[in-house]
Amino acid sequence: MDKILSARVDEAIIQKIASLARQMGTTKKKVIEEAVRSYAEKVKSGETDVLELTLGAWSRKESPQQTVAKARKAFRRSMGRRRS
Repeated sequence: MDKILSARVDEAIIQKIASLARQMGTTKKKVIEEAVRSYAEKVKSGETDVLELTLGAWSRKESPQQTVAKARKAFRRSMGRRRS
């Protein structure tokens, strides 16, 4: 059973999907489905390193506790400026 997916996508990507569908003589739905399947296969086979795609966001020199403390401090400072 097909389900509806709603997502905000860059207009250039939408145009690329439409262009590919026309070139391949198929629907936009099929283009998207095949692209996701292909990407999933790359990830599964190890061709694509998911951690590498995160651009190192997962790799930090500080501990999670330090990151949380910094974020809370910044939040408290910003909230303090809003008080009159």
